[in-house]
Amino acid sequence: MRVFKGIDEIEAAVGEQLGHSEWLEITQERIDRFADATDDHQWIHVDPERAADGPYGATIAHGYLTLSLLPKLGAEVLRVEGVKMAINYGANKLRFPQPVTVGSRIRVGAEIVSVERTSKGAQVIVRNVIEIEGQDKPACVAETVRLLVV
Repeated sequence: MRVFKGIDEIEAAVGEQLGHSEWLEITQERIDRFADATDDHQWIHVDPERAADGPYGATIAHGYLTLSLLPKLGAEVLRVEGVKMAINYGANKLRFPQPVTVGSRIRVGAEIVSVERTSKGAQVIVRNVIEIEGQDKPACVAETVRLLVV
């Protein structure tokens, strides 16, 4: 994990690949809980028997489930100390190039794209690439925006 002590250090890291999180297995239980939380019970996510005959041969994680794991996975890659708080401000670019089938393992790699100083701290853009173990295409590529408040 890369630990930054304040905005100056994170600003100096623009363009650097920061490393990867640990691998995380995507289970049917996690998919089902996400489906319950979002009321998205499409068969491709929650019906293993029907999905076995579908286009991916198994159920797949919701794209937004994959995205929602960024806080957990990202916390294993970078941390900024010396700020009052870090707030999720949104995403500039978001794509889901490859579905995540149940039982797959994913991890995130992160790169600082830019840091823009604000009157209260800084706005940091991080390029996150969620990889699927053994796959060429990533599951998710997301440019997230974080507000660091000092």
